[in-house]
Amino acid sequence: MATQRPQRTPAEIEDIILRKIFMVSLVDSMENDYRIVYLEMTAAEIMSEGKDLKLSRELMERVVIDRLSGDFPAAEPPFQYLLNCYRRAYEEGKKIASMKDKNVRGEMELVVKQAKKLAVSYCRIHLGNPDMFPIHQTNKSNVSPLLPLVFSEVGSNLDAFGGASTGISCPPGFLDEFFRDADYDSMEPVLKQLYEDLRGTVLTVSALGNFQQPLRALLLLVTYPLGAKALVNHPWWIPKGVYLNGRVIEMTSILGPFFHVSALPDHAIFKSEPDVGQQCFSEASTRRPADLLSSFTTIKTVMNSLYDVLAEVLMCLLKNTNIRENVLEYIAEVINRNSSRAHLQVDPLSCASSGMFVNLSAVMLRLCEPFLDANLSKRDKIDPKYVFHYSRLEMRGLTALHASSEEVSEWINNNASKVDTATNNNDEQYRLLQSQEATSSNPVSTSSGNAKYPFICECFFMTARVLNLGLLKAFSDFKNLVQDISRSEDTLSSFKAMLEQAPSPQLQQDISRLEKEIELYSQEKLCYEAQMLRDGGLLQRALSYYRLMVVWLVGLVGGFKMPLQSPCPMEFSSMPEHFVEDTMELLIYASRIPRALDGVILDDFMNFIIMFMASVEYIRNPYLRAKMVEVLNCWMPQRSGSKATETLFEGHQLSLEYLVRNLLKLYVDIEFTGSHTQFYDKFNIRHNIAELLEYLWQVPSHRNVWRKIAKEEEKGVYLNFLNFLINDSIYLLDESLNKILEHKELEAEMSNATEWERRPAQERQERTRLFQSQENIIRIDMKLANEDVSMMAFTSEQITAPFLLPEMVERVASMLNYFLLQLVGPQRKSLSLKDPEKYEFRPKLLLKQIVNIYVNLERGDEDNSFAVAITKDGRSYNEQLFGAAADVLRRIGEDAKTVQEFVDLGVKAKLIASEAMDAEAALGDIPDEFLDPIQYTLMRDPVVLPSSKITVDRHVIQRHLLSDSTDPFNRSHLTGDMLIPNVELKAQIEEFIKSQDVKRHGQDSNMQNIKATVQMIQLI
Repeated sequence: MATQRPQRTPAEIEDIILRKIFMVSLVDSMENDYRIVYLEMTAAEIMSEGKDLKLSRELMERVVIDRLSGDFPAAEPPFQYLLNCYRRAYEEGKKIASMKDKNVRGEMELVVKQAKKLAVSYCRIHLGNPDMFPIHQTNKSNVSPLLPLVFSEVGSNLDAFGGASTGISCPPGFLDEFFRDADYDSMEPVLKQLYEDLRGTVLTVSALGNFQQPLRALLLLVTYPLGAKALVNHPWWIPKGVYLNGRVIEMTSILGPFFHVSALPDHAIFKSEPDVGQQCFSEASTRRPADLLSSFTTIKTVMNSLYDVLAEVLMCLLKNTNIRENVLEYIAEVINRNSSRAHLQVDPLSCASSGMFVNLSAVMLRLCEPFLDANLSKRDKIDPKYVFHYSRLEMRGLTALHASSEEVSEWINNNASKVDTATNNNDEQYRLLQSQEATSSNPVSTSSGNAKYPFICECFFMTARVLNLGLLKAFSDFKNLVQDISRSEDTLSSFKAMLEQAPSPQLQQDISRLEKEIELYSQEKLCYEAQMLRDGGLLQRALSYYRLMVVWLVGLVGGFKMPLQSPCPMEFSSMPEHFVEDTMELLIYASRIPRALDGVILDDFMNFIIMFMASVEYIRNPYLRAKMVEVLNCWMPQRSGSKATETLFEGHQLSLEYLVRNLLKLYVDIEFTGSHTQFYDKFNIRHNIAELLEYLWQVPSHRNVWRKIAKEEEKGVYLNFLNFLINDSIYLLDESLNKILEHKELEAEMSNATEWERRPAQERQERTRLFQSQENIIRIDMKLANEDVSMMAFTSEQITAPFLLPEMVERVASMLNYFLLQLVGPQRKSLSLKDPEKYEFRPKLLLKQIVNIYVNLERGDEDNSFAVAITKDGRSYNEQLFGAAADVLRRIGEDAKTVQEFVDLGVKAKLIASEAMDAEAALGDIPDEFLDPIQYTLMRDPVVLPSSKITVDRHVIQRHLLSDSTDPFNRSHLTGDMLIPNVELKAQIEEFIKSQDVKRHGQDSNMQNIKATVQMIQLI
């Protein structure tokens, strides 16, 4: 019968467990395991105290200290030893769970718990005081030994884009116990080193590098109150120094390098690896679409992972009420130190990268999400006073929507005493932050201590600034990059054409250089596209934010209602201009990206645009109001291909009532922008307006409103609109036709191969560039001229009265006569082009439209004023042109009725011209005082100009005032209602005309008497 194994006592079990955990022995038993250390001195001391040589809870700490302090060359270093003690304690704990004796199991669980606590405690002591215990390793690392453990802890949470494994595993529960209940003062240096190490791991990492592990590690650390506090108290949280700027914050702050991780291009000094453009988009033109799509998807995925975790990091910090202020100060410092990113030219050495600011834009939009609900229910917590009275963000120097900087300062000073302090319940903030909304209304103190604003308010305005310097600036950079590529490709084409004609080594070098440049540009373009344009979520969040922006701005003026109140409220007038500009820019970019507007509520944007596009009293900058037209232009159904945008134009109340009116007003206002380039700018802006108006004319409800405006504003805005439309048409068509003649001469030069080859290479290059430039100018000018003539053609079909006003009819007739002369006159053959369609030059269509305008105005002319005006044009009128034009129209199949009406108009004009010559001859010599000093024609309705006191004919000065509201003789301000009728002179002129008529009739009577006498004599 086998002998029964004696049962161990609890003390013996405890001794065995602790020896396994701490790998020490108090008995020299010649253990084979080299890791087990014989504590001879400790054993001697215990024996001298009369105790058993067994490990126990009472001896535990004493044994650990002796093990760490002893000179054991082959033993593990302190941190590794303590970490493995914790690991072994964890493993022993799992074994203890299977013990049957509950009492023994409970006792042993306490032993293991105490062992783990002791191991963690001495880990903290060692890391805080690395020299306390001897270390025999020669290859001592400067990196915190916690770093691989933290990486190991977060490694299991990484997705497919995570980093490589460190090979070191962290015992379950170790980090949580290490950070949870530690003393801050002892842990502060440990965490300081850890944060610096984390920062270093991502300093030069791109979107394709391993940033996931460090980022997840950062998130893990800030979830501990101790870790969050240590982060914001780190000297590099907000770096200090005389040379601090935006780039320094990005590269040296703890969070900066995490925000720097990006797919966007950066300055060579700060270039990250792997090179995203080279790795994903090299030789993109030869790659399969599926490969490019895969690269786009990869970059979009990893960047959204970055955004999400960075947002979680900031959210964790913001939830902690003790450090929230530090977080807001950091974001404000990043914004303020990078304010020059708003400039056209950005210094990459003093400003943070586009990558950082696009990332920060995406993160701030995530922080805004809780108050971007469909009803925008929390918008009342956004206080406009923040812009003027709060010192955290530097916003008072920004250009305002309408007010000047002096007006803003005066208003702020006058209202300084009225600044409210926004205070709300602290419990609401804690509850909202706990739900990860970070939208509390709890006030935070300013550094100056003067005003307090809720988090929603701070987050809203900070996001506005970040988007301006980040996402919107990056969109602008992308646009410029696309233009650079286009210019480089045009130059490359020119160089290749020149190389075929005259090969040269220098030209070949230039071509190679340009090809490399275009390849690099193309890679950068695709990087922008991957991170921004292909990220629908980013665009949707930004659009939701700017919807809140426009609704909140409209709230400052009393809500969505027309007409606008006068004067403009100072709260609105003083808001930064970029709030509206960024909104419009984003809408333009998003409208050009397929499906980017799907699901976006556009009605509020439409209301905002209609309200302010024509209001110079609310938005001073005409170019900003012109951007609103550009947005609408993108939304036209034929361009957007969306039913949603169609309802904005055809079923939207404000649109139906005010859109045409405001477009006409803006068409007039844009004549004078105040810019040195205003003459050329207006054509592009009016091009967008013209396209919109042409579309709206086809919508019956809008056409009816248009006709109503033409009737009500016949002498007002509509007359001004018509005047500028005619001015532009004359200039554009004249300019393009003249350019065609110049272009043909240059084309003839280049086609003479023998003479062309004799010219120096540089001259040929310059002439080639001029040829291409002229092609572009002709095409653009002709396209704009076609639009203007087309608009006059379709509107004159139903609206003729404004064209026939005394101050307008002669101008209209002169324009039509001039166009007719150019198209069917003696020089028409000189305008023939090899490929007229290439230049948007369609002479047959142009002639048809011009003839239609003639016929439309003749149909509406009840007093023959139009026919008279045609004949008064001494520059271009020629009776033979009507017949020549009719012949062309018949050949191209124009409507016979229209052709006949045009011919009849020509006949009528010829008769009127003959009668006018007789009448002019009858007047004889007209006294100078009866002649208009501008046109030298007989005045019919003389008026005195109040400032210069000069008398002019009313219709002449009224025509002048349509384009220029000044006295033409001294440039003083002048309007039509300031004209003074010269009644006395008018009576004199009328008397002169009557007297000349009497003389003519008398002369006619005398002549008849003479003829009769002669006939009688002949009969005799």
